[in-house]
Amino acid sequence: MSIRMTRIHMTRIGLFAAATMVLAGCGSSDYLGKPKEPEPNLVPANYKNEIVNTLKTTLIDPTNVKDAYITDPALMAVGRDQRYAVCIRSNSRGYHREYLGSKDRIAYFYAGRLNQLIDATPTQCGKAAYKPFPELEKLCLGASCE
Repeated sequence: MSIRMTRIHMTRIGLFAAATMVLAGCGSSDYLGKPKEPEPNLVPANYKNEIVNTLKTTLIDPTNVKDAYITDPALMAVGRDQRYAVCIRSNSRGYHREYLGSKDRIAYFYAGRLNQLIDATPTQCGKAAYKPFPELEKLCLGASCE
């Protein structure tokens, strides 16, 4: 009787192993721990807030920014690819609270999120159609904020 039980047990183990292999073969890469690639060119929905929050931490003095302008997101060539980008122009203050003059920056987005914010070249933003960016001009820090 123990030989019979062993054969039944071995048959069940074999069937279980075969079923496991069949099911593993049907699995997609999502089940194997490999994340699905995001869509790189999603339109950035919250681009103004992301830019303001980034400039809040990167400008020397992010308060009292003057002459702030921004463009709508548009697909731009980035190497061999295209990504959504936004041009920003503003006049911010330096270490001695003096205005440094108008400066152009470009923000690149990947999968709808801000990926990089750098100084722009004249070819990147020189012909941009700017519109007012009051959210950046109203930026304040600390207890002086309303």
